Amino acid sequence: MKIVPKKIASKKIASTTFVTVLAAAAALAVGAGVAHAEIKKVRIGTEGAYPPFNSVDTTGQLVGFDIDIAKALCEKMKVECTFVAQDWDGIIPALLAKKYDAIVASMSITDERKEKVDFTIPYYLTPGNFIAPKDTPITDISPEAMKGKVIGAQSSTTGAVYLEDKYKGSEIKLYPTQDEANADLAAGRLDAVLADKFVLYEWLEKTDDGKCCKFVGPDLADVNPDGTGIAVRKDDTELREMFNKAIKEIEADGTYQKINAKYFPFPIN
Repeated sequence: MKIVPKKIASKKIASTTFVTVLAAAAALAVGAGVAHAEIKKVRIGTEGAYPPFNSVDTTGQLVGFDIDIAKALCEKMKVECTFVAQDWDGIIPALLAKKYDAIVASMSITDERKEKVDFTIPYYLTPGNFIAPKDTPITDISPEAMKGKVIGAQSSTTGAVYLEDKYKGSEIKLYPTQDEANADLAAGRLDAVLADKFVLYEWLEKTDDGKCCKFVGPDLADVNPDGTGIAVRKDDTELREMFNKAIKEIEADGTYQKINAKYFPFPIN
């Protein structure tokens, strides 16, 4: 039997190992390509009760700023998107349960939510604001001045967290939807409501019930300091980056600005 010299054997082993590594790397590259190609359909969860960002029209269709932005992003990503309406309180649990793949529902980026989901870059920024009846005596919205006042907000929102954290001397009432909080304000059952400025602007300016009320106090930037993003499951890194790229693209080519102008007479990003 012919004996292979040790040095030659060592080279042969090294060569075989190198080929194996190359093959493994190639397989990973192919696998990554396949994974990207597989993202052809994306299911998007939204609330459907937060006009003008997301609501249901008279024909039962989801409409609003969030919906138009999501459709524009899907077009850029070249994926087919479908929409799923979900109550706000269960919107993150339903994402984690894989009822849909992403949340486009004016969700503020917070540290608490980042423990459960990943977020894209912000696609809009909004301060918080108080509204109150037009004949309100409220001029000072500090926690000290609002002691004893009954203040409403939508549950599980940054506004609700803000009130519970800073307005401990007030009576805080939380509602399943923003519309319900606004309705109680119009009915005289609340002294004030705290919510995102642009949502309140829509109600004040474009509804009959909203004629009762007005903004009070300055913008509160610290209600939503990190802006609003799209939420995805923590292991869906590729989908998150696809959304990030598409957000930048619709801002660069003017698509975002056209959608913005459809709903607001001022920029919101």
